[in-house]
Amino acid sequence: MNSGKLNYKSNTEKEKRTYLEVTEPAELMKFLMAKLSTKSRKEIKSLLAHRQISVNNEVITQFNHPLVKGQQVAVNWAKVLIEEQPQGLNIVFEDPYIIIIEKQAGLLSIATETEKEQTAYSILSEHVKKRDPKNKIFVLHRLDRETSGVMMFAKSEQVQQLLQKAWKETVLERTYVVVVEGSVSKEEGTIISWLTESKAFIMYSSRTPNEGQKAITHYRVLKKNKHYSLLEVKLETGRKNQIRVHMKDIGHSVIGDKKYGATKHPIARLGLHARVLAFKHPITGEEVRYETDIPQEFLNMFSK
Repeated sequence: MNSGKLNYKSNTEKEKRTYLEVTEPAELMKFLMAKLSTKSRKEIKSLLAHRQISVNNEVITQFNHPLVKGQQVAVNWAKVLIEEQPQGLNIVFEDPYIIIIEKQAGLLSIATETEKEQTAYSILSEHVKKRDPKNKIFVLHRLDRETSGVMMFAKSEQVQQLLQKAWKETVLERTYVVVVEGSVSKEEGTIISWLTESKAFIMYSSRTPNEGQKAITHYRVLKKNKHYSLLEVKLETGRKNQIRVHMKDIGHSVIGDKKYGATKHPIARLGLHARVLAFKHPITGEEVRYETDIPQEFLNMFSK
């Protein structure tokens, strides 16, 4: 990639920006990695998440945003939060109303009656209380313990209620990537069933209408080999264990998911990652989209 000029323009010392000229087509992340060679991938992702990158004066948060020759990319250094990331999760966006995190596999979203260990909720509570002991966070949705990926919390009860009351209208996209057992022959499809939970907390799927909660899952195959398939999955409904049950329904259980029929456990975790969360901001009304990378251990299974 050609190295363009780096200009530092500054209205005040606080408003320091770096302006980068695009000299050839590229994806934004690759462009920034090349231009800001002293910054790590994680630091650049943080700049994107904190809305510090703009292209031709439009703020861009998507790492794979396509650039064309002649555009100008600006990096605003003023908003960088010099604050340690809490252990076990990565804060990708925070404003006065919401916090969006990327949760690691193995971390509970919130405590249960039987499990009082550290959770995404307790880690974030501690994080916000460091600034002000009166600060709190509020649960909006959850991910299974062994599922990694994007989660959102509210920073006030008012915002929690605004989002929960209009969750269907507010959440524009929830996309997951999943590694399943076997080679999925149908390139894309939609699974519709009705889910009920047993006393043993196992979800059962029925094709009989109204026998439980209606669940709709759309999928398409991204990669596959003889043993496994990598799917992109979009949820139309958000039922408990929905993806895991629906993958079992089509005869391709999620790897590592013994609870729902898996026999293979090749990467010592569940093969499920919440990749995209897109929603209307509850206060500003603007559309916000957060997309994470596909976990490397998923991709490694298809590199041979």
